[in-house]
Amino acid sequence: MPFGQVVVGPPGSGKSTYCAALARHLASSGRSVAVVNLDPANDALVYEAALDVSELVGLEAVQEETGLGPNGGLIWAMEYLETNIDWLLDRLRPLTQAGHYIILDCPGQVELFQLHAGFKRILGTLERQLSMRLVAVQLIDAHLCADAGKYMAALLLALSTMLHLELPQVNAFSKYDLLDRHGDLAMSQEFYLEAHGLEHLVESMSVGFPPAFQDLSRGLCEVVEDFGLLSFLPLEVESAESMKRLVAVADKANGYYHIPPTMA
Repeated sequence: MPFGQVVVGPPGSGKSTYCAALARHLASSGRSVAVVNLDPANDALVYEAALDVSELVGLEAVQEETGLGPNGGLIWAMEYLETNIDWLLDRLRPLTQAGHYIILDCPGQVELFQLHAGFKRILGTLERQLSMRLVAVQLIDAHLCADAGKYMAALLLALSTMLHLELPQVNAFSKYDLLDRHGDLAMSQEFYLEAHGLEHLVESMSVGFPPAFQDLSRGLCEVVEDFGLLSFLPLEVESAESMKRLVAVADKANGYYHIPPTMA
C-alpha cells in the first residue's frame, strides 16, 4: 500500500523547501522517496522531481491562453488536471508500485483547499485508484504568531483545510527558528502551538482593535475551540530532530510503518 504526504500551505510558507528537506531526511533513514510537483506555477524547483505537473499544464501558458489571473489560472489548471487524471495516474502508478514514499508539493492558493472541490477530487481519485494512504501536512509561516489577528487567520486556515480536504492532517509552523526575529510574543510559545485558551488571545487585542472586531474574534475563537482539532508542531527544516518529530506524527496519522533495510 503506497503512502505519502500532501504538502499544503499559503505561498511563501516554505512548502518546496520542506519537500526537499523531507526527501533528504527520509532517504537518509532508508526510505525510497519520490517528490511530485503538483504546482503548475512552480517553475524553479529546489528538488529533483520524479513527476512534474508542468509537463501537462503550466500556469503561464494557461494565463496567456485564457486571459485569467494567477488564482483563476491555477483553478483552471487543476480542473484540467482533473479532466486528464489518467495522465497523473499513469505516471504515479510506477512510482507507487516501486515502493516509493510519495511527497506531493501542492499549489499555495488557499482557494484550492477551502472553496474549490477539484483538488479534493484529485486526491480522492489517488486514494481510490492507487490505494494511497495520504496525510496532509499544512505549513504556516511562524511569523504570524507575532500578530494576534494574523494568528487567528492562521487558525481558521488550518481548520478549514482540515474540514475541506477530509484527510488526516498535521499542522506545523514553518521557519520556527526565525520566530524571535519578529518581536516579543504576547503569549508563551506553547500557547500558539497548543491553540487552547484562545480567549486570552482576544484579551491581548484590547489595544488598537475596535470592540466589534474583538467580538468577532471572540466568536471565531469559540468556533475553533469547539472543534478541538488544532495544534501545531514547530518546524525547522535544518534540524534533524524537528524533521524526525514531524515525520513521526505524520506516519502515525496515516498508519505508515517503516522497516529499516537492515531489518527487512
